[in-house]
Amino acid sequence: MEAYTSFAEVYDTFMDNVPYEEWADYLIEKLKEYGIEEGLVLELGCGTGNMTELLAGAGYDMIGVDNSEDMLELALEKRMESGHDILYLQQNMQEFELYGTVRAVVSVCDSVNYVTEEDELTEVFRLVNNYLDPQGIFLFDFNTEYKYREILGEQVIAEEREECSFIWDNYYDGQEMINEYELTLFVQSEEDPELYRKYQETHYQKAYTLEKIKTMLEAAGLQYLAAYDDYTKKAPMYNSERICVIAQERGK
Repeated sequence: MEAYTSFAEVYDTFMDNVPYEEWADYLIEKLKEYGIEEGLVLELGCGTGNMTELLAGAGYDMIGVDNSEDMLELALEKRMESGHDILYLQQNMQEFELYGTVRAVVSVCDSVNYVTEEDELTEVFRLVNNYLDPQGIFLFDFNTEYKYREILGEQVIAEEREECSFIWDNYYDGQEMINEYELTLFVQSEEDPELYRKYQETHYQKAYTLEKIKTMLEAAGLQYLAAYDDYTKKAPMYNSERICVIAQERGK
C-alpha cells in the first residue's frame, strides 16, 4: 500500500513533537557557514511543507519535492495561508527533475531512509549533485541502524488524541536492515464525531551506516564534508539515533 495516504490527513498532529523550528535554525546556520544566505533551495521529501515554509520564511526561494499527492495538498494549503512563493513538485526522489540548478538541497525527517535500495539512494545523491550549483551544499539527516535495532525494532508505539489515534508496530530485519512499520489509524469523522474510521498503511525504511552513506555520496560525485549527532555540533556516536550529513558538489 502506498505510504502517506491516509496518514497524510493526521501527519502534522502526530509530528507535533518534531522541533522543526530548531532544525530550521540549524540548517540556516549551516547554510550560512557555506555562504548560502539566499537563493534557490530544494527540499527533498518535503511532506506537508513544515520545513519548506520555515526556510521560505528565512528568505530562501524554496522548491519542495514529494511523491505523496496527499501530503502536497496540505503543503499547498499552508502556502495559501503564508503567501510564500514556494514551488511544489510531485516527484519521486529517485527520479526528480528541476528546471535548473539550486544553491542547496536539504532533506529532513529521515526521508532518505525510505529509499530502501542502495543503488536507488546513490541515484538520488547523483541527481542532487547534478542539480546543485558549483560547490553547492547538500544537508540531510538519516535514522541509524542503532535506532532501528535498539529503539524501534519489535516495539509498538501508540498515541491517542482527541480527533485521532494510531498504533505503530515495528519489525526490524537485521539481515536486510529493513524496518517495517505497520500503521493503524483511527480518525474521527467530520460528519459524525461519534464515528472513527480505521485506516492501515505499511511503511518501510532502510538502515544505513555512516560509512555506507559516505561511500554512496562519493560514488554519486559528491564530496563528503561532515557529520553530526542529530542536529548538534557533536560528532556521531555509537548510539546516535539520527545523524546529520553535509556534502558538497564537486563537479558534474
